Amino acid sequence: MLLTLLNIVLPVFAIAALGFGFGRRHLRASDMSFINNANVVLFCPALVFSALLNNPVDLTRGWPLIAAGVLICVIPGILLLLVRNAGMSRPAFVVTGMFRNTGNVGIPLMMLAYGKDQLGDIVLLFALTNLLQFSLGLFILSSGRSRWEWVRNPNVWAAVLGLLLSSQRQWIPEFVLTTVDLVGQIAIPLMLFALGVRLAQDRIENINKALRINLIYLLAGVLTLIPVVWLLPLTQDWTRLIILSALLPPAVINYLLCELYDVEPRSVAAVVLMGNAMSVLVIPLVVWVTLTWV
Repeated sequence: MLLTLLNIVLPVFAIAALGFGFGRRHLRASDMSFINNANVVLFCPALVFSALLNNPVDLTRGWPLIAAGVLICVIPGILLLLVRNAGMSRPAFVVTGMFRNTGNVGIPLMMLAYGKDQLGDIVLLFALTNLLQFSLGLFILSSGRSRWEWVRNPNVWAAVLGLLLSSQRQWIPEFVLTTVDLVGQIAIPLMLFALGVRLAQDRIENINKALRINLIYLLAGVLTLIPVVWLLPLTQDWTRLIILSALLPPAVINYLLCELYDVEPRSVAAVVLMGNAMSVLVIPLVVWVTLTWV
């Protein structure tokens, strides 16, 4: 488990390190705003659409899992609103703590820990996180501007179309599927590279602060799980997926969106990187607990 986790997490740091080195070497020329914008409006929607299209989910079968997936994003946000003097602006602090890395870290880890037969449910949680992040998350980040700006975000419509068309995949030309898949594969590496460039542009934020914030996020996740697991009629497999989902590190795209909306991207970059570093210790413990006690 630990070796597999390292195989998943270390490439995250390797790509971020490439961005950091590039940013240091080309400090004056490393303006990533154009690339970050392209990632949000083009590459990320392709990733979301492709993931949902290639992994159809049954929205009618698993309402308890859907409810739990929504609650493990929303309840931490409510709890984090109660925290005073977090060391970050409230929108950045709350959004980064609400949305976990259910994509490039969560999907392979859950498949490894709980079996490939859980893929449909794993992708459903990934889809829910994306829908909430590009609706509620953008609503929070853009609260001082247009409150309906999130409606125009292509990621929301990519998720909706992916869910609607997943059962009609056979009617979509293969070259379209291949193109969308290739475009989507750009998103995550580019996010990580941009995160490294951001860290290179300034002195890295206080490491102790990033550690403290991630511990607060983990505490919020644990407190959320108590009522969710107790109140909802979750199966054993669903319970395990929900527990691990709630305690994953912050999603890398949190940094990208905070960069796009200019909401403390520097602090968020440090928090995201620290959270992924901590996951090397946290995730094996969580997986062991779920397999032993759930």
